[in-house]
Amino acid sequence: MARNLSNVAASLLPYSTIEAAASGNVDAINAVLKHYERYIAALATRTLYDKNGVPHLCLDEEKVCWMRTKLITKILDFKVNKTA
Repeated sequence: MARNLSNVAASLLPYSTIEAAASGNVDAINAVLKHYERYIAALATRTLYDKNGVPHLCLDEEKVCWMRTKLITKILDFKVNKTA
């Protein structure tokens, strides 16, 4: 199935936001975290089973915090190439 390129472009973070986040702008970092919020939640969702074997989806808050911290660390370590 082919993806519509306009949908892909709409889901990308603007370069200016990435550049600002890499330079330490708190609002830009929050925008990046907001952009990846659903993805992080999907990765941190675990299936737990009760005593009857019924599955329940649970969000692992510790894993969410770990991934958010890791993302912030990588954002601040990111080097933006400034080409003229």
